[in-house]
Amino acid sequence: MDHETEKMLRTFLESERARLDAEVEQIEIEGHEALSEASGENNYRDHMADQGSATFSRELDMTLEENVREALVAVRNALERMDAGSYDVCERCGGPIGEERLKAMPTATMCITCKAAEESR
Repeated sequence: MDHETEKMLRTFLESERARLDAEVEQIEIEGHEALSEASGENNYRDHMADQGSATFSRELDMTLEENVREALVAVRNALERMDAGSYDVCERCGGPIGEERLKAMPTATMCITCKAAEESR
């Protein structure tokens, strides 16, 4: 991979890391607020449908939080691989991860052939 492409991808990954860090921080703030609100719930005044909606909303928030945290780990891992000089090396076969693939999916850890084989299982 040429230096300019790597520089562009590093810039993207660093900005993505900053965005995701901020998102995680906001989720944690909102989570603490939601917990304090939830502890004051009066189940006698809430209708079962309201309780179900609240439960669904909390589960959705937890899923979204998990997705953000997983994306942050992937970005951090990509930056670590860049620092180690193994960013464009497939973790499965050791071959090169194509530049076009990394441009499309900067957190990719496998070449397209290995990823396709993994997904076909």
